[in-house]
Amino acid sequence: MTTIENLYLSGNAAPVPDEITAENLMVTGTIPAELEGRWLRNGPNPIGEVDPATHHWFTGNGMVHGVRLRGGRAEWYRNRWVRGDREAEALGEPAPPGPRRSEFGSAGPNTSVGGFAGKTWAMVEAGGVPMTLTYELDTIAYDDFGGTLPNGFTAHPKFDPATRELHAVCYTWPDLVDHVQYVVVGPEGRVTKVVDVPVPDMPMIHDMSLTPSYAVVYDLPVTVDIELAMQERFPFRWNPDHPARVGLLPRTSDTADDIIWCDAPMRYVYHPVNAYETDDGQVVLDVCAYDAMFRDDLNGPFGDATPTLDRWTVDPVARLTKTERVDDRFHEFPRHDPRVATRRHRFGYTAGGPVDGSDLHGATYKTDYDTGTVTERRHGPGRGGAEPVFVPRQGSTAEDDGWLLVLVHDANADRSDLVIVDAIDFTGAEVARIELPRRVPHGFHGAWVPD
Repeated sequence: MTTIENLYLSGNAAPVPDEITAENLMVTGTIPAELEGRWLRNGPNPIGEVDPATHHWFTGNGMVHGVRLRGGRAEWYRNRWVRGDREAEALGEPAPPGPRRSEFGSAGPNTSVGGFAGKTWAMVEAGGVPMTLTYELDTIAYDDFGGTLPNGFTAHPKFDPATRELHAVCYTWPDLVDHVQYVVVGPEGRVTKVVDVPVPDMPMIHDMSLTPSYAVVYDLPVTVDIELAMQERFPFRWNPDHPARVGLLPRTSDTADDIIWCDAPMRYVYHPVNAYETDDGQVVLDVCAYDAMFRDDLNGPFGDATPTLDRWTVDPVARLTKTERVDDRFHEFPRHDPRVATRRHRFGYTAGGPVDGSDLHGATYKTDYDTGTVTERRHGPGRGGAEPVFVPRQGSTAEDDGWLLVLVHDANADRSDLVIVDAIDFTGAEVARIELPRRVPHGFHGAWVPD
């Protein structure tokens, strides 16, 4: 019998078998006392057997991992499956309460996690509403923002620090096939605006960008493939016949009539770093871009092309996008100082690809967009860092004055650490290394949620 290898089920992408709680974690160095709260991370962790020939990384059951910091100590680590209908059934537990928006959205959200309006939410795109979690990461209920969310949500809402709102571009597979929705969530956690934006072919819109004037819609050439859907596989595929474009929707608009569609390169973007407007009215989008996506590799994102760090400058008058390569190396899972969201940023932080025998992730990068310098921080032989989460230092004003929290996998020992780095002294010694009680599988997105 032939064994089929699936990159997204092997190495550190392989799931862990259970949930654990550990207290008083071992720490090397000193955890800054001002870091009081939780580092959280969400990602796929299949329950039971899956078919390696058809399993897609994006469909694994959601599992949230967390480390609670207080008083210079790492008080606990917890990992918990997010109990959607499928997870609850597999674990022999009651299904969670709350509204569903589609069959696709009935699984436990597996893509991101964060805090807003006094709640902790696990989130996913394409059909699911957020799932509320307790402080200790146990599942509470599906949450449609008090009945104000009309369809599914997204894994990547954008927070505007000026208005204290969340902004999102959402779609619901298989219900919204001819449009997406621009959704604004107010500071109290209720939807205050929904705008239907017509788009053909149902593109996969994983993320969005936000500036003071615009919500940015990425309409790129990965779209629904009915043949894959009928095979009950992940239903999106590279579509060279779908023109790439970027939409600039004025945030003041109540309809999509005013959206400005601008031609874009035939590439795919999961994640932008940040976005802002120039004095002459252009929109700058720093992005991690792929030459193709789900063209040959139908099980995940890394078999077709390497994501590079690019700058897209969108001209709303000419309706064109100028592209510029910032760095040729592998860059994904970008983050920045949240205080500069929607405004011109100087620094961005990304996870690199494998180096020194690491598995999927390798170096962490700090990009200085003012100088064009990309600084590499390696975590040691066989060690790779995932998404770097930036936490501003209390009382600081400089954009890079803060802490980077990086989940590091050690392929040599098959274990994981949460590493704290001084973002100013980026290549210096670790501020602290928190030894986690188990390997944390490669996953997607996380957050720092202060107490």
